[in-house]
Amino acid sequence: MATEQQLSGPDLGAGIDASSVRAGEKLLGHANGEPVLLVRLGDDFTAIGATCTHYGGPLAEGAIVGETVRCPWHHACFSLRTGEALAAPALSPVARWRVEHRGERVVVTEKVERDPLAPTYPVERRTASTLRNVVIVGAGAAGTAAAEMLRRCGFDGSVTIVDDDADAPYDRPNLSKDYLAGNAPEEWIPLRPPGFHEQHRIEIVRGRAARIDASARRLEVEGRDAVPFDALLLATGAEPVHLNLPGEDTGPVHYLRSLADSRRIVESAKQAERAVVIGGSFIGLETAASLRARGLEVHVVAPEAVPLERVMGHELGDFIRALHEEKGVHFHLGRKPGRVERDAVVLDDGSRLAADLVVIGVGVRPRLALAEQAGLAIDRGVVVNEWLESSVPGIFAAGDIARWPDPHTGDRIRVEHWVVAERMGQVAARNILGARERFDDVPFFWSAHYDVSINYVGHAERWDATVVDGDPAKHDVAVRFDAAGKPLALATIFRDGESLDFEIAQERDAG
Repeated sequence: MATEQQLSGPDLGAGIDASSVRAGEKLLGHANGEPVLLVRLGDDFTAIGATCTHYGGPLAEGAIVGETVRCPWHHACFSLRTGEALAAPALSPVARWRVEHRGERVVVTEKVERDPLAPTYPVERRTASTLRNVVIVGAGAAGTAAAEMLRRCGFDGSVTIVDDDADAPYDRPNLSKDYLAGNAPEEWIPLRPPGFHEQHRIEIVRGRAARIDASARRLEVEGRDAVPFDALLLATGAEPVHLNLPGEDTGPVHYLRSLADSRRIVESAKQAERAVVIGGSFIGLETAASLRARGLEVHVVAPEAVPLERVMGHELGDFIRALHEEKGVHFHLGRKPGRVERDAVVLDDGSRLAADLVVIGVGVRPRLALAEQAGLAIDRGVVVNEWLESSVPGIFAAGDIARWPDPHTGDRIRVEHWVVAERMGQVAARNILGARERFDDVPFFWSAHYDVSINYVGHAERWDATVVDGDPAKHDVAVRFDAAGKPLALATIFRDGESLDFEIAQERDAG
């Protein structure tokens, strides 16, 4: 519960004058000691909890779109009438509050809680005779979001997730950010509390999915009985690109993808003084920031001249480098690692960087072996249609492995972002149940570096112009990426409203 110091605005439990809020407006207040967001929809008033259930963002600073509100931080979306979490990264609803009209006043009264997986989503389900068993391979963003959505849609058949990660499902974005930096305890990392999946009859099978028998509709799991399916969702995600450097297997080398990986890096960092991060990727630079937060000397080795220029452009790339250098990170750009020694990394020019901790983050590649074995169409990912169904009917794909037709760019794209994967999983689940819902979400991701978070909306693999408004050095900027005069993507620093506005505009353009 919020403290009295955290509460602001009027006491909605005591009521307000109805005429003080115009149609489409929102008002932050409180009731019974909790922050509440009151919104007027025509002549109706709705009230929901004012704090996003993802990372606690202030919904009062978000955007009202129809009968929904979007969080300004990471663009989660909630129903203003029910509190339901309509779009990831929030998976749990906010509370709904009853509203009464008393003469000319509006009063917020009773709080109404709801089960996160209460079956209320309006989707036509296949009959039980045609769909009894849904199997999901992968307990990451797409897989877990899909499993939960099946229950939210009222599906009462079996839901089975197969994954060989002993810890999944958990909040992967935190592994290179607050958890690695020591700012988030491990109890924050699981996506759901103990017993949640059992309570909602979502079975998690720990094991490696070895083979798909598409004709027999069976998934073979290493060391276990085969799992039958009527519909299958592949959400196998991606895996780190391994460099296989000479000496890599004997030196203090780590890759970061899983919670177990992050734990090992944390333990190594406790004993280390000097770290070398190989790779100027988002994972690499977020890891560098987290290790600096732990007090290590950090060197970053990358072949490019400007970090993240391929995604963020040179303006933001230069800023990100300067930000890290300001925090004490040493860059070795235009260089590649040659070999790893017990206490050092030797670069391709012969220079030697002392290191008692090495983290390699040079990107990831989609895990396609299972899809290839099953004979699914592959083109740098699993080819899916607008409903996220693969070339084999009844087998869907979502997340890092899926390449789908993007209505915003006109291209087939594959995106490695957490929020995108969760939303794809949710849409795939509804389509498994017969919804025929096109996946047309605008891609979104965020990247945190020290006290600076960069939000990126859209998708621009190529652009011919950038429009810069503001100054990155002042932590106040929006950079738009255009191609042939068409806005494709927007990167912002502390301009949450503009980021949301761009997302909404992109949705309307594609609609």
